[in-house]
Amino acid sequence: MVRAGLTAERVTLAGAELADEVGLDRVTMSQVARRLGVKDASLYAHVRNLEDLRGRIALLAADEKTIRIAEATAGRAGKDALLAFAHAWREYAHQYPGRYAATQAAIRIDPELAARAPGPRRAVELTYGMLRGYGLAEPDLTDAVRLLRSTFHGFVALEAAGGFAHARPAQDSWIRALDALHTLLEHWPPLPPEEGVSS
Repeated sequence: MVRAGLTAERVTLAGAELADEVGLDRVTMSQVARRLGVKDASLYAHVRNLEDLRGRIALLAADEKTIRIAEATAGRAGKDALLAFAHAWREYAHQYPGRYAATQAAIRIDPELAARAPGPRRAVELTYGMLRGYGLAEPDLTDAVRLLRSTFHGFVALEAAGGFAHARPAQDSWIRALDALHTLLEHWPPLPPEEGVSS
């Protein structure tokens, strides 16, 4: 029997909160059930299994992160937009480490759920829109998107793992890295003549 008030959304949020506390990889269905005060079997009326739950957490986090980025970058362009985008990304990763990890992990997500989730699609639109402000077009747009994601994720992942032990504050390096990205995006190198658009 389904417990009154228990929904897929509540189960997902409980899993997301747990992921932020203990780490995404350490979340179990039993822990989520205990958090909600139900038996394990009750969860399976709402999520299929742990992989399904992880996929739902990833979509929840993508929606949340995208909303923050959209609010931060609204009405901004160029360097202002880049800085607002980057700061919103990093702040979300700091505040919700487990949820953030779900957005970066290779998780198999139910195609039906993914099709209804606006977060991932909106994230792509926001990122490409910001980069078009630098005058970039394909294939440079895709290359620049990959560079930004690598830089932002690499920085926050190393930061979370305690990888910046140098006396210089990580915040100072973060600001300098964003300055460097802005300069690079303004002076994006042209493709070599022999390289065309990949198929």
